[in-house]
Amino acid sequence: MSAEPTRRIIRHPAEVDALAWDTLLALQPDGTACGPFMRHANLLALHTSGSATPHTGWTPHWVTLWQGNTLCAAAPLYLKTHSYGEYVFDWAWANAYHQHGLDYYPKGLIAVPFMPVPGPRLLADSPQNRVALVDALMDEARQLGLSSVHMLFAAEADMATATPPSWLTRKTVQFHWLNARPMDGFCYTNFDDFLSHLSQDKRKKIRQEQRKVRDAGVTFTWARGADITPEDWDFFYRCHSQTYAEHGNAPYLSRAFFTAMEHHLAEQWLLFKAHNAAGQPMACSLVALSDNSPHPTAAYGRYWGALERVDCLHFDACYHQPLAWCIAHGVQRFEGGAQGEHKMARALMPIATHSAHWLAHPAFADAVERFLDREGAGVEGYLTELEGRSPFRREPASQPAQPS
Repeated sequence: MSAEPTRRIIRHPAEVDALAWDTLLALQPDGTACGPFMRHANLLALHTSGSATPHTGWTPHWVTLWQGNTLCAAAPLYLKTHSYGEYVFDWAWANAYHQHGLDYYPKGLIAVPFMPVPGPRLLADSPQNRVALVDALMDEARQLGLSSVHMLFAAEADMATATPPSWLTRKTVQFHWLNARPMDGFCYTNFDDFLSHLSQDKRKKIRQEQRKVRDAGVTFTWARGADITPEDWDFFYRCHSQTYAEHGNAPYLSRAFFTAMEHHLAEQWLLFKAHNAAGQPMACSLVALSDNSPHPTAAYGRYWGALERVDCLHFDACYHQPLAWCIAHGVQRFEGGAQGEHKMARALMPIATHSAHWLAHPAFADAVERFLDREGAGVEGYLTELEGRSPFRREPASQPAQPS
């Protein structure tokens, strides 16, 4: 019988070997095709770029388990002093603690900072070590006096381990597109084929949006991996920063973060660049890819920005162009990120995402559990309602519809 694994706390991502981390990630279901987000290079870049650090309210306190010198389980736990950059909102819980004279912060968060993409959160080489990891996380939270621990956008294996009564489960809604004809399940042959399966009003709306962009003289190019030049990355960040500034905010992610992506995970990024009528670049969108193969499993709409205003440019750059690319390259799924019913007009359909929550205070745990029961029923009703508003035709399309 092997000895119980030993616990080590990692306070900087550089303290754990990248190969050991990524090897453990690859053992998880879909671990080799879950995007760059849980890769060690991505997590390290978030810290070294100054994006997710103690100074910005994200203190790494990764809980890891070891058998000798072998990493056998790990979770990226952060000690948080706020609830920004998470996309599963707990502001009401924090306010309730404050109103009762209790401290909600610091709290524990198991997530990828600023990136609301479902995927593995509890990395383990066996179900037994995943259970041991959850136990270690709760023990660490108690020792630190944390109010709570929240595991966001978790994978199925994670949710099956962090279970009631210790953990409370929560559903939220995202919108994902599937490369599958609704009637026969085969992949779309091209963008027109995809549009032919939409209802007439949705198809017409997309055509009108594309026409407005085209009539403004805008054209698109795309580049992936090493074909994205340093100048392209600079231009992207200029657009990205300006769009944030127009909304009165600074970007969560620094330019240094994207420099790290360029140098270490380039093949998992895809850039669409819009050019104005004079041929000058004026906007772009950046999409993450599930893996570095020629035909990735999934794509993830992440970042966008523009230096010039063109009606409907955002929809074309962030949805129409990426979906056409996904169809052309056999990508099975496009995830549109958090929130946004408007995405259904582009056939991104609602799906439930899952999180798990541990609260130290028994009375507040009971109150949150009652809240989550009510909220969960509402989410189920919301999903049912959205399914009834499907953008797809109710009868099969025999051939691609003519542009309307």
